[in-house]
Amino acid sequence: METERLVIRRFTPCDWRDLHAYLSEEETVRYEPYGVFTPEASQQEAARSAQDSRFWAVCLKDGGKLIGNVTLTSQEYGTWEIGYVFGLAYRCAGYAAEAAGFLVNDCFDNHHARRVTALCNPLNTASWKLLERLGFRREGCFIQNISFKTDADGHPLWQDTYAYAILSAEWRARTHGTFR
Repeated sequence: METERLVIRRFTPCDWRDLHAYLSEEETVRYEPYGVFTPEASQQEAARSAQDSRFWAVCLKDGGKLIGNVTLTSQEYGTWEIGYVFGLAYRCAGYAAEAAGFLVNDCFDNHHARRVTALCNPLNTASWKLLERLGFRREGCFIQNISFKTDADGHPLWQDTYAYAILSAEWRARTHGTFR
């Protein structure tokens, strides 16, 4: 699949170097349920992602460099959940919005989605601002609902989560099919 500046495709095991370039950045994985990746972990992740239909590699059309990934997970009742991770060097350039918008549009066009949801940490301002730019509505804030890390004594470090969603009719009214 292609957008104006991007190619969105399935992962291959050979993507591990570009994947490692951004999954080894502390700032990139700060709000993710995992830590910084080693080269070996990146190789394993690329191989796993290549076998998982939820994962989409986002590459620059010019040169083919992998700069991030988007996940789409089918859920009950015509709902899909979207997530995304992009390398620091490719933030604030509209790439995440371009890729996520394209895939949300694809969910509504080709997968008969009724609703697309997303979750993010309230401290991840760039993520929730991206969702709001795409027209998602904040539906709630779950307080201390998840923990990915522990303190020095092994106690969970609880985090809050924003819940966002957009319905097909809302997407259509907002985009008029412009994410093709």
